[in-house]
Amino acid sequence: MKTQLKQFTFFCLVILTVTSCVSTKRSTYFYDAGQVQFKVPDDVKEVPIQKGDILYINISSLNAEASAIFNSTNNINASTTSSTGTSANIGGYLVNNEGYIQLPVLGYIKAAGLSKKELKSYITNQILEKKLLLDPIVTIRQMNYEVTVLGEVGRPTVITVPSEKISMVKALGLAGDITIYGRKDNVLLIREHDGERKVTRIDLNSPSFFTSPYYYLEPNDVIYVEANKNKVASVNRTQLLLPAVLSGLSVVAIVLDRIIK
Repeated sequence: MKTQLKQFTFFCLVILTVTSCVSTKRSTYFYDAGQVQFKVPDDVKEVPIQKGDILYINISSLNAEASAIFNSTNNINASTTSSTGTSANIGGYLVNNEGYIQLPVLGYIKAAGLSKKELKSYITNQILEKKLLLDPIVTIRQMNYEVTVLGEVGRPTVITVPSEKISMVKALGLAGDITIYGRKDNVLLIREHDGERKVTRIDLNSPSFFTSPYYYLEPNDVIYVEANKNKVASVNRTQLLLPAVLSGLSVVAIVLDRIIK
């Protein structure tokens, strides 16, 4: 009986060892990067404004009373959720399905397709040409800048980006990092422009990632981290072996009960 008990215990240990094996090579970020140097761009390229965006626009000048009318209806509300799970209401101008926003006094302005810098310049020129204000200061921010992280991460989440700049690495960090079962060499990125979705596979172990156009994320990007083969295999093995292990433990309990008696 003791020999059989030892054999069964050894069998259980072997099963646990096999099911817990995970390659450390692919569980490390930038495994193949080595010593790499790359030039960091001075400024990230602005993403064009799209339909459905919510823009905060503030127009000011030395004449506060004259400027106030331009900001009187900047109050279209929407809800947003941060990486910590807290929600808040945001206000701004909605870019409608035709790509326009409606500003007080200035009326409808085509915003979709322009960068924030270009829209700022256009609004400023319109105010000066119509002699509405002297030396106007126009501030534009995108209020619905969000990225989504799903799959094999610690905390799948939607991240609000007030700074309007976030790298994929930071987004993954805010989502609790990729789990040991996540594939760092085949991260899925879904990006949408003008109603078209583009799916790209990203290798976080490759040095080329540092200089790729996907290092920094864009509004409404979706990151999906797939499970690796170890995760899939361990789930399958657990489903197959769990009944056998439970039956074996029942046998051991019976044997121990008889030995004790």
